Amino acid sequence: MQQPYTAPYSSVYLYYRGERKVKLRIGSEEQKAFSKLAAEYFDKNLVLKAQSFQQFEKFYKSALDLHEHFRCYEDALEFIIHQRNALHRNDLVSQKQNTLIEGISKAKLFPYQLAGVLFALKAGRCILADDMGLGKTLQAIVTTEVMRNELKINKAIIVCPTSLKYQWKNEIEKFTTNKNICVVEGNLLARMATYANEKHEYFIVSYQVAANDYEYLNNMQADVLILDEAQRIKNWRAKTSAKIKRIQTTYAMVLTGTPVENNIEELYSIMQIVNPYLLGSLHNFLSQHQIKDETSKVVGYKDLNEIGKLLKNVMLRRTKKEVLKDLPERMDKNFFVPMTTQQSQLHTEFADVVARLVNRWKKVGFLKEEERQKLLNNLNMMRMVCDTTYIIDQETNYQTKLDELDNILEEIIAMPDEKVVIFSQWERMTRLVAQMLNEKEIGFAYLHGGIPSKDREPLFTQFNQDANCRVFLSTDAGGVGLNLQAAAYMINLDIPWNPAILEQRIGRIYRMGQKKNVSIINLVAQGTIEERMLEVLKFKKGVAAGILDGGDNSIFMGESKFKQFMKSVESITGGLPAEQPATIKNEAQERTSEKEMSAAPANATEPELIEEEETNSEELPAASATTTATTIEDDVLQKGVSFMESLLQTLSDPAGVQRLASKLTQTDETGKTYLKIPVSNAQVVENALKLFSGLLAGLGKNS
Repeated sequence: MQQPYTAPYSSVYLYYRGERKVKLRIGSEEQKAFSKLAAEYFDKNLVLKAQSFQQFEKFYKSALDLHEHFRCYEDALEFIIHQRNALHRNDLVSQKQNTLIEGISKAKLFPYQLAGVLFALKAGRCILADDMGLGKTLQAIVTTEVMRNELKINKAIIVCPTSLKYQWKNEIEKFTTNKNICVVEGNLLARMATYANEKHEYFIVSYQVAANDYEYLNNMQADVLILDEAQRIKNWRAKTSAKIKRIQTTYAMVLTGTPVENNIEELYSIMQIVNPYLLGSLHNFLSQHQIKDETSKVVGYKDLNEIGKLLKNVMLRRTKKEVLKDLPERMDKNFFVPMTTQQSQLHTEFADVVARLVNRWKKVGFLKEEERQKLLNNLNMMRMVCDTTYIIDQETNYQTKLDELDNILEEIIAMPDEKVVIFSQWERMTRLVAQMLNEKEIGFAYLHGGIPSKDREPLFTQFNQDANCRVFLSTDAGGVGLNLQAAAYMINLDIPWNPAILEQRIGRIYRMGQKKNVSIINLVAQGTIEERMLEVLKFKKGVAAGILDGGDNSIFMGESKFKQFMKSVESITGGLPAEQPATIKNEAQERTSEKEMSAAPANATEPELIEEEETNSEELPAASATTTATTIEDDVLQKGVSFMESLLQTLSDPAGVQRLASKLTQTDETGKTYLKIPVSNAQVVENALKLFSGLLAGLGKNS
């Protein structure tokens, strides 16, 4: 039997299958001598022993003495250096954990926050996944300053949402003595000059700019990367996500209270920043944790707790319940608010469009891109009209939520020391609230996507410190990273698709530093898409709990991705009460602000279709309320086609034919059977007979 070829030289290489390992391959030359040398540093499988990382130079010199062509591959050497640094940090934490933060933080850290700093320092690259409000920002800042003292790092890049850039600057100045902080802004030339400034130690940059400038950021050779609200890169297919992952630093801290919002692919994407090898290939990761039916459709996830165990050394997750035993109570209430007739009519029209698209998908199995976009638009308009018709046409204002809000505010404002935060996804809805607050002479701060980031910090300061500022009114531009615990009440005028977005809102007031019991009030339009969405929120929250908080180990999910989405749409919109037959809107009515649409979370519908970006609303011409003759004809044609489709479907089913026959016939007491057709009045029958008579007369003349 022919022996396999063995190269003459020996080499050290990096083994990538599963957990990465440094291994030795012994060549044909000096084989016995290398085997003897390997016994001291490698185990029986020729894997480098843990205690040998610190002595690798000694082995390397001895190996070169044995054979001048001995090789150690570059990736193996980098991994050895990485592991040695990890051992050094581990020793540092063990020996100096009680003195590491002395003189670094102006704020006194809670024990769990100190544990977070030590964890991040020991890990080097990690996810801090604490509940919102537990001080992830403080932990990241202190960890960076400890690294500056102990590991001699220089530059740190902080990537965060635009709305939080100046808050990060203020927090660094507040908690440390470091003043070498730069908020990156301006055109490309201005940004390049900023990157070249050697005195800066913190570079604070938005996600969009970081994605555009990742090459310039890499040229700085920064030591630390901090990603705040890192769920922004959860979609591994998105261009922004891919570019952010190209930023190269030795150390990294990924901050997010929601590393898993909808599915485990999001966690995999975020982990690419921390350790792209730990979870293996995406294919293997999904095949290991997805539950599939006999047709290979994904119907759920399994072994979620195992993912948590696998990440225990790189992800730290603490909940408020675990670490803040004396945190005030939180009470959530859903107030079901009826809609006006006008709202219901529009809601029904949009629901009918959605239903037609769902029926088309059920028949042919796919939707064209423009049909998908139309589906998303109409779903969003169903949600918009649950607040008010003003969001749709900017002319009318049929609604009941503002009246309900007025009643709730009256009670809260009557309590002298109480403040309230009001959220709506739709900027046009917040305009109406602002108008109402002005009319009632209630002091308020108002944040939306059109407020420049540099002008936002004074709004938070005003709300938290000014006794006359009773209300903080915000779109979801203020849903992340803001400290608004001066308020003990929050009113959500509408419910986001994503439970993480809702928790981000709530985390603005239910956080460390809150002294009062917290009340969360959700206004839900009764009998609408909003009410149906409550069940969807429950499921998505369950997926995150299984991985992060030791919750249910297997979560029923439904069918594979797009089909699951369509099934969700069908379950949410199907069976909603119709006020009247739908009419086809003209083109102007079917449009709404494209920028308003982008305010809806992308994963509310289908993550791949829309990439979420912070943006301002854009005005469009108001819709016409008139219906043209062409539109009416189209409506008649559409209803006729719909009737024929339904009739053919019924006639193709024997049971359906039997049910139809029973509805159209009636048997009297004598046993005779008659045709029964319900009509509104006798005039309808008379008109039909006249029309039939005219048709017969016409046929007689032509024959």
